[in-house]
Amino acid sequence: MMKKFKQTLFCSAALLSVSALGSTSVEAEATTEVQQVETTYLTMSSEPLLMIPETFPSQFKYDSGVDIPYPEDGVKGIFLTANSAGGSRMESLIDLMNRTELNSMVIDVKDDYGDITMPIDSDHELIAENTRNWVDPEQLMPQLEENGIYPIARIVVFKDNNLAKERPDLSFTHTDGSVWTNRAGHAFVNPFMKEVWDYNIEVAKQAAKLGFKDIQFDYVRFPEGFELRDDDVIYSREDYEGSDLDNVKQRVEAVTDFVAYARRELEPFDVDVSVDIFGYAATIEEAPGIGQNFSRISENVDVISSMIYPSHWGPGSLGIAKPDLEPYNVVARYMEYENEVLGNLGEDAPVSRPWIQDFTASYLGSGWYKRYGAQEVEDQIRALNEYGVNEFLLWNAGNSYSESAQYSFD
Repeated sequence: MMKKFKQTLFCSAALLSVSALGSTSVEAEATTEVQQVETTYLTMSSEPLLMIPETFPSQFKYDSGVDIPYPEDGVKGIFLTANSAGGSRMESLIDLMNRTELNSMVIDVKDDYGDITMPIDSDHELIAENTRNWVDPEQLMPQLEENGIYPIARIVVFKDNNLAKERPDLSFTHTDGSVWTNRAGHAFVNPFMKEVWDYNIEVAKQAAKLGFKDIQFDYVRFPEGFELRDDDVIYSREDYEGSDLDNVKQRVEAVTDFVAYARRELEPFDVDVSVDIFGYAATIEEAPGIGQNFSRISENVDVISSMIYPSHWGPGSLGIAKPDLEPYNVVARYMEYENEVLGNLGEDAPVSRPWIQDFTASYLGSGWYKRYGAQEVEDQIRALNEYGVNEFLLWNAGNSYSESAQYSFD
């Protein structure tokens, strides 16, 4: 249709030019004077009329009305479940912020099971079904704004029991049609499918409208060990079906494409986009099963948050026999890898804001773990600072954080 329209315009322009020349010629015969007429050409652009610019004008960005600036000294945050954010513990956690250099909260908006923890304004039917009233955003945001606490929305993407159960076609299934789950009973939805992308991005957009300043996507990956079950489950590859890439590369493409797409879609909402990623992904070219390529994800986000908990490294990792016993050395040796990868990205490198450990991993067994407290937290932060990183996030699933740690070494 557009091509035909252009042709019609060009033809009209040509006829107008001929007509103009013709009428001039008649007048010249009558007056015996020849007049020169300059022909005007119509120039058409092949660019689309509507498109999102690379740099979105600030005056057209969504304003949530929540005014919480980015921390001057960088984000130093803690993780909160919906139970903490919407319950009686919130008061003590805010007090912790006010008494220390901690200044940010990562709050579950869509959790590990697929529950959306607070009312959001979406017309999406499945989102409405999975929305809970565990946190009141009309109470939460004024609390954070009053205390100058930077709000980060954690959105778990591809690990989603609810969506997998409601829409098995968006998940991984067995031959009998039942949804595949891992040994812990958790289901995942399919990173190849754009409908899954849009579902999560819709949640992210609504979180931005509530006033969250950073959208942190977690579980941006395929299930762990997927390369071992790739041929045993049934799932769609959608647009990647005809790709010449092998299965590993296809998974990397899907995960990377989601991140890039999410960032473009969220550009008008004036939020940073961050992604949680396994720490070991920075030490290898790409994680073969889960589809995470540290470098490619990093160049498509504003913030990269590597999960570098000492307890999550296997025996001998990073040249350390028992990683959980050496928090400083684990973080320091990891940062050598990360700094090299991000250094190669130059100006495209995101902010590094790693997740560090503030919990005791007793499940590792006697002799393999140590009790974590203020000193162990401080050791990890000191290592980050020595390698040029002044932002971090503390993880404790129970939201019980060590006090008296030194959070800055500037």
